[in-house]
Amino acid sequence: MSNIDTLIEGLPELNISLEPKEIDEFRLYKDLLKEWNEKINITAIKEDSEIDIKHFLDSLTIFNTDKIKDNIKIIDIGTGGGFPGIPIKIKNKTTQVVLLDSLNKRIKFLKEVIDKLNLKDIKAIHGRAEEFGSDKEYREQFDIAVSRAVAPLNILLEYSLPFVRKGGYFISMKGPQIYDEIEDAKKALKILGGEIEEKFEVKLPFSDITHVLVVIKKIKQTPTKYPRKAGKPKQTPL
Repeated sequence: MSNIDTLIEGLPELNISLEPKEIDEFRLYKDLLKEWNEKINITAIKEDSEIDIKHFLDSLTIFNTDKIKDNIKIIDIGTGGGFPGIPIKIKNKTTQVVLLDSLNKRIKFLKEVIDKLNLKDIKAIHGRAEEFGSDKEYREQFDIAVSRAVAPLNILLEYSLPFVRKGGYFISMKGPQIYDEIEDAKKALKILGGEIEEKFEVKLPFSDITHVLVVIKKIKQTPTKYPRKAGKPKQTPL
């Protein structure tokens, strides 16, 4: 069984607590992550303590905002190994979570995690944000979209805001370079119907890493022509 002492010791620094059952779920999640990582590349981070800090604790920093409330619908865009969507679900079982990723082998991994942890009201779907963001089953259906995906903010906004209902939020989990990205994203914010409500700086325990949570409120509906076709947001950002 995996060692998750670093996760346990880091929680108080983030003012977050987990129940013993939730700790066990993180342990099993890590076991599965390490097991699958030997077959397919899910994460470049392989050390127990590094997984705790850079995946688990980092994902849980989202609870430092006051936006993760009971019974809300959340979509995690470009979820990769399930971050932050699965940690959110482990910590708050009342949330309804959709994990979206463009790599099918990752989706197979996520489905096994969901199954083995016996998580309810969470599903992993394979596809691109540009496609699902135009699908009426998903478009403007979520209270919160969240992403730790590696793309500049002006591109992430086009991937994410179409999923968020008016009055909901997109939370972008970023590094310190975000302040330059915010400047470049002003046009995209205006076009897509978002405004920045607040920015949280969070220092990850046992590291010199500072991450920034950018909380963006959806103040008006996104025009129907967005998101543009697959690949377009990246090729010609707003």
